[in-house]
Amino acid sequence: MTSRIVVQKYGGTSVGDTSKIKNVANRIRKYHEKGDKVVVVVSAMGHTTDELISLSEEISQNPPKREMDMLLSTGEQVSIALLAIALNEIGVPAQSFTGSQIKIMTDGNYSNAKIEMIDRRRLDEALGKGNVAIVAGFQGIDKEENIVTLGRGGSDTSAVALAAALGAEECEIYTDVDGVYTADPRKIPQAKMHSKITYEEMLELASLGAGVLHSRSVELAMNYNVVIHVRSSFHERVGTLVMSEEKIMEKIKVSGVTSKSDQARITIPDVKDKPGIAAELFMQLAKKDIIVDVIVQSSPKDGINTISFTIAKKDLIPAKQLVEAYAKEHGNGRAEFDEDISIVSAVGVGMKSHVGVAANMFQALASKNINIEMISTSEIKISCVIKQAQAEEAVRVLHATFIG
Repeated sequence: MTSRIVVQKYGGTSVGDTSKIKNVANRIRKYHEKGDKVVVVVSAMGHTTDELISLSEEISQNPPKREMDMLLSTGEQVSIALLAIALNEIGVPAQSFTGSQIKIMTDGNYSNAKIEMIDRRRLDEALGKGNVAIVAGFQGIDKEENIVTLGRGGSDTSAVALAAALGAEECEIYTDVDGVYTADPRKIPQAKMHSKITYEEMLELASLGAGVLHSRSVELAMNYNVVIHVRSSFHERVGTLVMSEEKIMEKIKVSGVTSKSDQARITIPDVKDKPGIAAELFMQLAKKDIIVDVIVQSSPKDGINTISFTIAKKDLIPAKQLVEAYAKEHGNGRAEFDEDISIVSAVGVGMKSHVGVAANMFQALASKNINIEMISTSEIKISCVIKQAQAEEAVRVLHATFIG
């Protein structure tokens, strides 16, 4: 019988100290002893990435992205080496690899690179010798072999990409929660854990602030039909399977409620109502790799309108420079920048076949005197921009309304 390829990813809390690393090694040993070919992706220990960012901020508020990637990639290198040492110590042969050593090739976009190809030869060689292969998550290289990082949560993406490249049917993502919940269980005690959830729902939840999985990892899994198993690294119980909609019989109307407060809103008044004006603005933002989330344009009056949109707070400085130059060039009004917002969302594939979700959502928010400032919808999602101070209350009332 052919050995099964198992791809596992352990997050920073799972390898937060040496005792936790030893626990992870013991878990991996059980798979190795069964004859599985094990590939492990590891994040940086605990808050290492945040600490490295703080060090850079003591020197510069605007460091070169290339050097930041060089700095941040060191956190995972520590983790993989320590885990390899721990495995060898308990009699499990293991080799650690950086992203460059196994040639995780990317598009070269510093701090937010996308994986384009993985050369599996060194992994196959290690697995063929009976070794556990431990790979640094969150990183890869460009065509000139510069180290680049995949953005926050990029270790999830690394793991799913490796699972796809190696032909693994499932990718186990180990974290500090039991699985995927209907809301953050640390804030909503009534939150329920899903046994299964669709790629589409998880993709929306991940992009809207649910911190369990990185959205690009879900997108990759959906494209390559890799089942993601989200489970706790602190016990052996089954977690949540993220899979295609066709494999899930019950279509829940609302499967999750979430919020994110890492967004800022930009409003540009007095924009001329003519073709190409908005396209020019958003093309300039795209060239700066600034992702736009919610967009609202007012109905034109006297040949002008107002455009509002949200972006990540981390992109506010370059966006502000760009928008102010754009407004000056086109004779627009003074742009406004608001960081005091949150985006609260309800997600569920069942919305496709249930009416009244939007009405119930708006009524629930109104019952708590929560004003909706912007609205964005898709086939399985409704998002509302509200004041940041009201985000937790909004999640509570929406969870009670739709899930109980």
